[in-house]
Amino acid sequence: MSAAYQSSSRKSWRLATGFAFAALACAILLGGVSAWLLGSVAIAGLSAAAFTFNFHIPAALIRMFAVGRTAARYGERLTGHKAALTDQVARRVELFAAMAAAPAVRRAGWQLGDDARLADYLDDVEDLDYARLRAGLPALTLGCGLAALIAGSAVLAPLSLLPITLFLLAILFAGNRVAKAGAMAWGETRSLRRGGAVRLGAAMASVIPLKAEAAWSREGTEALTALSRADGALLALRRLQAMLDMIGAAFGPVAGISVMAAAWHAGRQGADLLAPMLLAFSWLALGEAMNGASRMLVAVLRRNAARNEIEQWTQTAAAAGRRDSATAEAPPRLLRHGALQRRAPDGRAIGMPISLLLAPGQPTLLVGASGSGKTSLLKQIAGWIGDDAFAAGDCILSASERRSQAALVLHDAVVLEDTVRANLFAGDVPDAALWRAVEAVEMDGRIHEAGGLDAWIKQDRFSLGEVQRINLARAWLSTKPLMLLDEPTEHLDDTQGARILERLLARFSDRIVVVSTHRAPPLRDVSVIALRP
Repeated sequence: MSAAYQSSSRKSWRLATGFAFAALACAILLGGVSAWLLGSVAIAGLSAAAFTFNFHIPAALIRMFAVGRTAARYGERLTGHKAALTDQVARRVELFAAMAAAPAVRRAGWQLGDDARLADYLDDVEDLDYARLRAGLPALTLGCGLAALIAGSAVLAPLSLLPITLFLLAILFAGNRVAKAGAMAWGETRSLRRGGAVRLGAAMASVIPLKAEAAWSREGTEALTALSRADGALLALRRLQAMLDMIGAAFGPVAGISVMAAAWHAGRQGADLLAPMLLAFSWLALGEAMNGASRMLVAVLRRNAARNEIEQWTQTAAAAGRRDSATAEAPPRLLRHGALQRRAPDGRAIGMPISLLLAPGQPTLLVGASGSGKTSLLKQIAGWIGDDAFAAGDCILSASERRSQAALVLHDAVVLEDTVRANLFAGDVPDAALWRAVEAVEMDGRIHEAGGLDAWIKQDRFSLGEVQRINLARAWLSTKPLMLLDEPTEHLDDTQGARILERLLARFSDRIVVVSTHRAPPLRDVSVIALRP
């Protein structure tokens, strides 16, 4: 976090803390002085002192404390939210700065393949920062208020500390139970929601093939069941919160009654009860803050879960970066698997196991009709489906290691609302190389018409064939040693598709290339694998 952000954040947090203490003090004094005034009026009304009783000063104090409490609460919210937002901005700046410093291929992966992970990370940053506002400040002021009133009770009504202490122990016991069960419930909720959302999204993206396989109902039901189970876990947490809130709501009245009963038992009557009455109603005011105990606890649970998730995410990212740099130095010269069990994205087996031998200079064609699992096999080779290990010479490449070395070019390409240059995902490449790429896929004329490499484009400005050729230009610019092309001639006419594919294969002659297609083009020196569902 930069020095400017740190200074602004610290200043805002100090102001928010000051406002929080002022709001609590005004709330306690408002309740106490109001009770003292009512008691004093009642006592004065029974004697000649009623004619000389000056109620203007305590009435003015009551109005001042009421206005002060409202103003302090608004001040706490304004400065606290500003501080939390400042922290969020700083964390997000750090995140995007790290992304901007990453290699071009990893930037493209962030932009296209990891949007759900990025959204989860930003949600976790929000939970991490707002926990200080929702739990840290309230807990601090509540603890100081408890200490002050316990000290006052020890002086004015010592016997009241027995029921107050017992009630506090009950709240701590209930809070501990909520904390233990809540941590499990929140973790389960996060996992089920994420899994259900991913599964539902995959099902929605594959409606037609799933319906053709009579699997749509099953996939949709299982995804919605996971989301429903997540809501059930959250409901269980809400019930535990309700139990804690019920105990917390009774704390203020019980403490106030205990103070008055202890003072009465000590023989105080009349004017001697005014000070205990002020203390009793101060306990009532503090009890309002105790009602938020469950919300503070859940904020802490969410903060802890977010912190663990961010730490795991950053450690995974760092490890992936180390693996990327380590494996990039030694690209595989051969990939083989003796009996690879093909799998669908949901993990179910497809067909019989197949033998794969992938070598540079001899492209492999996966030929089959729609639904035969060509795209799934490409994803499996790339390490995006399953955890199969491939032999690479005298070493083994895991799924994560293959992901760092593979360029998976899917046929359902997307054009971002950005410049042509940004859509090619090769920002560090000279303009001449970018133009050679678009010329190789026969898009140079269209790009010139659009305004050149820095022209702003979007999806609806291009036909499906033009979008596909932009996608193939991205493949042309890739330096990965494992090139996986998913139906690269889709939406292109046969003649143009054959020309572009020949250029791509010539450029990738020193790399491992796997191409999926509906029918094998007339190419030499290729290995053909026919796939069936």
